Amino acid sequence: MSNSFQAKSFLLGLLCCGPFSPGWTPALEAQSARIAPEARVLITRPIDSSRMLTLAGNTPSEANAQNDRGKVADTFAMDDMLLQLQRSPEREAALRSFIDQQHDSTSPNFHRWLTATEFGQMYGPAPRDIEAVSEWLRSSGFTVNTVYPSGMSIDFSGTAGQVLAAFHTEIHRLSVNGKDHIANMSDPQIPEALAAVVAGIVSLHDFRPRSMVRPRAQYTAEQGGFTFQLIAPADLATIYNLNPAFTAGYTGKGQTIAVVEDSDLYTTADWNTFRNILGLSGYTSGSLSTIHPAPPSGTSNCSDPGINPDGDDVESTLDTEWASAAAPNATIELATCDNPPTTPTPGILIAAQNLINGGSPPKIISMSYGVCEAENGVTSNATFNSAYQQAVAEGVSVFVAAGDEGAASCDSGFSTATHGIGVSAFASTPYNVAVGGTDFADTYQNTTSTYWSSSNSSTYGSARSYIPEIPWNDSCAGSILAVYSGFSVGYGSSGFCGSSLALEDFFVEVEAGSGGPSGCATGVPAENMVVGGSCQGYAKPAWQTGVTGISNDGVRDIPDVSLFAGTGVWFHYYVTCFSDEANGGTACTGAPVNWFGAGGTSYASPIMAGIQALVNEKMGGGQGNPNPVYYKLAASSAASSVFHSITAGDIAVNCAGEINCFGVGFEGRGRATPPTLFVGNGALSTTSKTYTPAFAAASGWNFATGLGSVDAYNLILNWSKGQ
Repeated sequence: MSNSFQAKSFLLGLLCCGPFSPGWTPALEAQSARIAPEARVLITRPIDSSRMLTLAGNTPSEANAQNDRGKVADTFAMDDMLLQLQRSPEREAALRSFIDQQHDSTSPNFHRWLTATEFGQMYGPAPRDIEAVSEWLRSSGFTVNTVYPSGMSIDFSGTAGQVLAAFHTEIHRLSVNGKDHIANMSDPQIPEALAAVVAGIVSLHDFRPRSMVRPRAQYTAEQGGFTFQLIAPADLATIYNLNPAFTAGYTGKGQTIAVVEDSDLYTTADWNTFRNILGLSGYTSGSLSTIHPAPPSGTSNCSDPGINPDGDDVESTLDTEWASAAAPNATIELATCDNPPTTPTPGILIAAQNLINGGSPPKIISMSYGVCEAENGVTSNATFNSAYQQAVAEGVSVFVAAGDEGAASCDSGFSTATHGIGVSAFASTPYNVAVGGTDFADTYQNTTSTYWSSSNSSTYGSARSYIPEIPWNDSCAGSILAVYSGFSVGYGSSGFCGSSLALEDFFVEVEAGSGGPSGCATGVPAENMVVGGSCQGYAKPAWQTGVTGISNDGVRDIPDVSLFAGTGVWFHYYVTCFSDEANGGTACTGAPVNWFGAGGTSYASPIMAGIQALVNEKMGGGQGNPNPVYYKLAASSAASSVFHSITAGDIAVNCAGEINCFGVGFEGRGRATPPTLFVGNGALSTTSKTYTPAFAAASGWNFATGLGSVDAYNLILNWSKGQ
């Protein structure tokens, strides 16, 4: 079957058929007409390639003269690019209203989840517009591989020469930090006639999202007398009160959790060893499968990635193991798609798109990757928002790691923050749960023996109860770590960040659970990776209200909830069976203390996804966006039993320069490229004139930990009260 025929058949289906599947009644159809306005044709002029519109904010910051190694050949393959479309304003408003109704138990549309096809019919662009865009792509020499049922994305392929001719941007080879890349050197352009329907091209480069895993810290300082209490599944079940849920029969049976990745597992034997040694093998319904989800029609754009060359098999491993730890009888789907150099679209996005556009999407998805809003690009930001929006309309709950850089998500991977406050684009939409990170407070409170047994159980558990938590923060700028290390403050040349101790022990590091306000979901920053210019954050969702501490800033704030994410600074971290020694793993032999250990919000997201599987099992099906329930419960009398409020500590990280940086010493003034040249002994602050840490914990909701961590069993028992 030809691609053209497939696309036209899909569009004819939209034109001929009713908005819902069989069983759709005239009364409901009349109600649907009020909810979903008729698709208005927006392409009303001839497509004139001499009248072009620049799609600003879609060139990666790395695409500059310093990194440029010349134009690729015109024949260079550009496979599986994604063209992001947009619906009419009235349909967008109607969709948002409908999603609100789907999550309102007093509405007749409560939990009336849509299929991908229904979603496209009710809320996609006009079929004539989709076909006009598809035909323009074909006339420009591209192959249209897939028109997604949602009507919001078109997968197409071509060459660099065709990209230049159609979108007026050259694809060049780059060398960045010793690695070869390809990228567009300027913002793409489209004919003006398409502007009302085409949001842009998701990506024309191969800079990939970053994993949120942080391997266990290694220190040079004396640690004599301290004992590490590693977090095993048995500890997780004790600390977050999963055991009574398991006893009551809520184990995730019949539920599917998809973790979207760009790498296969090093070996499935690691998952089996993790479960066998750490007490999960008795849950016999639990299973693991690796899938490479294909689009519902057209040419497959998801190939087997094997072991990702960037070592992302560690992310795939920990996500599958710890989702299973929280929901031991659930089906864990490792949904992986490749990131070949000729495919600009990230594999994790292709996997997510193919899942939610399939016939039976999993009701829970977890993602542990991210890029800050101001770096991700305007179209990519719109695409993730659109994908999650579609997911929750289908009843899918999406969990995303909030990030591992405090409030400085644009400085991921650097030892010093220089770009100010920014959050992850993958976590900041109104349609996902952003999962932040905590650490345990027992070490600095000198109460370890109160909360931990001196010996392990047969499954290596030693936690006695819930343990008080603080925000996860491994940076010298963190107030608790600074005081514990003998300093009155973290910032400044005389503070902890200015000390030799901080340098020697690797505490001069942008490493903390992430949170902050959405600042650049739309618009274009005036400076690379710095919120400003025409940037705007997502509007604050109606459900993010009613809880003490929620900022009156008018934008979406993250995180929503948090779980333990420590890397060992306070002598606790997650144990993981990851045996790929070439990528930092260790053999899973002997006691788990010898296994790979790590932290980061990479763990928190799949664990919260696992807890959601227990909720879905109790409630009898998918719940869509969990956030309306979380915030309603947090504003109710059930708050203290469902959430552990975290009131001490912060996620302030060390910084340099003049953007949201307070107390920086002489050696850190100004801007730098790369920022790692600076010692960075300031502390990230909401203002550079006085110290207001970005951000501090507090009662109720806060930017450091959101609503706090959860008591899983009480969350399950009280879920219906939040609907």
